[in-house]
Amino acid sequence: MKQTLALLVLLAGFSLADAQEPKSISLSPPQTTIGKPLMQALQLRQSSREFADALVAPQDLSNLLWAADGINRKESGKRTAPSAMNWQEVDVYVVLREGTYLYNSKTNELELVAAGDLRGLAGVQGFVKEAPLNLVYVADFARAGKGNDEDKKIYTAADVGFIAQNVYLYCASQGLAAVVRASLDRPALATALKLRADQKIILAQTVGHPK
Repeated sequence: MKQTLALLVLLAGFSLADAQEPKSISLSPPQTTIGKPLMQALQLRQSSREFADALVAPQDLSNLLWAADGINRKESGKRTAPSAMNWQEVDVYVVLREGTYLYNSKTNELELVAAGDLRGLAGVQGFVKEAPLNLVYVADFARAGKGNDEDKKIYTAADVGFIAQNVYLYCASQGLAAVVRASLDRPALATALKLRADQKIILAQTVGHPK
């Protein structure tokens, strides 16, 4: 009887662990009619390195990712951020406490890439691993089309800059704090994200509520 009870407790523990495992997330539709006027958002745009210990709400996350690089013209699949020759070569990885996800703008989903907390790999500054959300911008040079390597690097860097500025403006409009960063452990994070050799981490951006 005791052995049977112990087995049931063990199985229940496994079931609970499985239930708590992170998985892909369907995002709610973005709210495209909210926010401050553009000129006010530009007036408020700034970098902040202090973040409150509060999660970014699911709706805010959906809005933020759509603003970053979501599809704003369904008929053509084009995005809120421009990209060179419409390569759409930049992927947005979403680093949360429970796991890291790839933003799929076509399905409006977060696809699980790695379970566990990778925030400590997303930047070298102390605030990075404490902030609720880090975005990592990865260029997939397999989608970069024709051109020499130097041009591809320049165009890709510009495309990441457009996405990061979209994030800044959304945060300014909605009262969130953000800072874009170049200092992070690229090799370790690339390994954790299982990136290919032709996928390169360009920048990261921390987002949260102001402290």
